[in-house]
Amino acid sequence: MDTIVIVGGGAGGLELATRLGDTLGRSKRARVLLVDRSPGHFWKPLLHTVASGKCDPQVTQIEFSAQAAEHAFEFVQGEVLSIDRARRSVELAPRCVDGLELQPRRRLPYDKLVLALGSVTNFFNVPGAAEHALTLDNVGEAEAFRKRFVAACIRAGEHKANGNLALGRVGVVIVGGGATGVELAAELSHAARSLAEYKVHALDPLRDVQISVIERGQYLLPHLHPQLSERAARHLRSLGIAVLTGTAVASVAPGAVLDATGQAHPADLMLWAAGVEAPALCASLGLAVNRLRQIVVDATLQAGGDANVYAFGDCASFTCPQKGTAAPPRAQVAHQQAMFLADLLARRDTPRKPDFRYRDYGSLVSLGPLAAVGVLTGALSGKSVHVGGAAARLLYRLMYQKHLLALHGMARTAAHSLVDWLRGKLVPPVKLH
Repeated sequence: MDTIVIVGGGAGGLELATRLGDTLGRSKRARVLLVDRSPGHFWKPLLHTVASGKCDPQVTQIEFSAQAAEHAFEFVQGEVLSIDRARRSVELAPRCVDGLELQPRRRLPYDKLVLALGSVTNFFNVPGAAEHALTLDNVGEAEAFRKRFVAACIRAGEHKANGNLALGRVGVVIVGGGATGVELAAELSHAARSLAEYKVHALDPLRDVQISVIERGQYLLPHLHPQLSERAARHLRSLGIAVLTGTAVASVAPGAVLDATGQAHPADLMLWAAGVEAPALCASLGLAVNRLRQIVVDATLQAGGDANVYAFGDCASFTCPQKGTAAPPRAQVAHQQAMFLADLLARRDTPRKPDFRYRDYGSLVSLGPLAAVGVLTGALSGKSVHVGGAAARLLYRLMYQKHLLALHGMARTAAHSLVDWLRGKLVPPVKLH
């Protein structure tokens, strides 16, 4: 049997492993391995809900081992140190827990390698950004942000109760007005209100919790129509969030973000959400990469110069031959590429290889529990329709359901939805500690 190794258990990587396990693994036509350093999968577009406390990742994440057992692929937990393309092997770091080595450094041989490494935060060489700003690249970082936010609110509440009004406030500065920055700002505003209602802190969530979004461009959400961007900005301002567009960040210092004009924006917490790039591993493989370290792939998602290596999702650079534009780093791109590769690798003996074509079905951005904005694009007509309000919010929720459907099927997805609904009726809207 051929061995297909998939590195990265994000949205695309797990969907690909699940599909290949059902087609090739179950019929013993190939051995399918999924490699990830984490034991479970969490849908990255929802990391802002972990950072705000709205979502508990321990409840919603999918255990890789359980998914592997149900869909006939193997899960290997470990951090990738290097990839030897000449020997066709992936080297994994020793796996340790509390200083105890569970597994030594080891190598996994492969016949076909699929890289689904995702992306990491791009600080654009801004001085002090990497040292002082938090990021949302994974669940651990999102949980760290949430804990620091709650702790900052509690400390500020104590200062306010003791009459120290200068320290009785919390400042949060989010650098980057894309989807992550906007969604986190909206959810944090609601989280501050919920924490106040449950007496977790003694602050006025509107006056004492000051959230700012700094965007270099003229509009928030630059991938959307300016009309929708303005609508999102108005909604954020209605929540008491400061929206600063046309503002470039020059440097980040402890406790403040400095813009290009020299103005300092005080902050107890700083989050960098201004852009992404591929992990450093991508640039170490001897494959063609672009300026964001993304691996350049052809129309079959094959890495140039190696017929045994494929890459997709945020770590890959695919340019549409028809339009001449690069596919954006979005979950829907990773989903479409995962389905394409699942079909391609399942019928690998077929001489003709079809070309991947990305179809943009639109984009939706959450503005908190009750609102969203976005655009939908017709699959046949290609016409775009602007959506907002409750309808957009419902469609936004359905995006995650579509991801679950690809992993679990209709029955289990329906069961997950029911459990989430019941849980929402029984527990507070945010984590309180």
